[in-house]
Amino acid sequence: MKRPLTFLFLIMALSACSSSPEIVLLTLDPGHFHAALVQKVQYPGVSRDVYVYAPEGEDLEQHLAKIEAYNTRPEEPTAWNEIVYRGDDFLDRMIAEKKGNVMVTAGNNAKKTEYIERTLEAGINVLADKPMAIDEAHFALLEKCFDTAREKGVLLYDIMTERFEISTILQRELSMVPAIYGEQRKGSLEEPAITKESVHHFYKNVSGNALIRPGWFYDVRQQGEGIADVMVHLVDLVQWECFPEQVLDYHKDIELLAARHWTTPVSRSQFKASTGLDDFPPFLRSDVKEDTLQVYANGQIDYALRGVHAKVTVTWAFEPPAGGGDTHYSTMCGTKSDLVIRQGPEQGFIPELYIEPCTPLENVETAFASIAAKYPGVCLEPCESGWHVSIPDSYRVGHEAHFGQVTSNFLEYLSEGTLPEWEVPNMLAKYYTTTQAWKMAQE
Repeated sequence: MKRPLTFLFLIMALSACSSSPEIVLLTLDPGHFHAALVQKVQYPGVSRDVYVYAPEGEDLEQHLAKIEAYNTRPEEPTAWNEIVYRGDDFLDRMIAEKKGNVMVTAGNNAKKTEYIERTLEAGINVLADKPMAIDEAHFALLEKCFDTAREKGVLLYDIMTERFEISTILQRELSMVPAIYGEQRKGSLEEPAITKESVHHFYKNVSGNALIRPGWFYDVRQQGEGIADVMVHLVDLVQWECFPEQVLDYHKDIELLAARHWTTPVSRSQFKASTGLDDFPPFLRSDVKEDTLQVYANGQIDYALRGVHAKVTVTWAFEPPAGGGDTHYSTMCGTKSDLVIRQGPEQGFIPELYIEPCTPLENVETAFASIAAKYPGVCLEPCESGWHVSIPDSYRVGHEAHFGQVTSNFLEYLSEGTLPEWEVPNMLAKYYTTTQAWKMAQE
């Protein structure tokens, strides 16, 4: 979304001045399908050769199969050349060979922060799937990682796909139109001014095929609880929407008020359908009660960010309803109106944005003109609760495409040699929020 033409011209110029592209990707221990989604499209100025370092196993083979599917699809196939090293010393080998300058990691979250640390120490940029830290100890290490990145002159960035969802973008834009939104309400613990709820599913389709999860994905000691994993997206959106491009200080801007977590039951047959494994692995046996796996995938955080009260909730079901998928619900409460995203059956499981006035509004169409000019085709439709923001299908590229948008954004930051000044402190702020909430929920 950020100056795409400028970035494209810059990459073309760099490519013209050099016989080889500037960017070479490294993929480290890809245990999550998000690693493959980064490569669902090709990028100007990025080498087609990708160096993959991983232990032998099904995680690696599934990753390579997804890349091959992108390379061989009939429409807009990619042309990645995966150069694979298989071995238990994969991390040491990647660092010793240093074949690329951007490492992509998406997998076992208990290991991820250490992977990031070692890679940065070697002077290699990192594009990491969330979460980059799943508990208090990993947060302390992550803070050190950002210091290392600064010392080495490289970038560390996490993949925040939800910033590229059009309904969320427009919700943020409208919150900055005083004639429509007014001022941000502060709210309270009982009536938060910001509410975000995310529903995910263990068993679903990715890139047209049923997703096979690794067994360790169900182990919160390796994957992280929902409160420290998917919750990162929601906390990030609270910061990104309420305090756009402002530097947040986790030492003084965040007040945690309450946190709780609870389990999702997964039967033996469901576990087999999701993983292909006939039995629960030994590392999950302590979480099995009456032949049902209990996964601490769900969580809720009540907190205040610079005095603005927010409630964020993540829940996991085993599989979505017919015709449905992962869903998002969000409200931002201003003094003049609430901005609400709904994605239920009534919306056909498509995220739709509504303006719901708290007081009579005048000249809404005039105030909306700046949004319509910036996003051609977006318009207002009167509805029972106020206005529905009608969004053309051309803006609805889908969750999988957002990984390419995030990666393009990161590549532009690499070309500039820096992140926006607010990104690093705000990454620390969100991981402080999720890891401290996880600690609170245990208590």
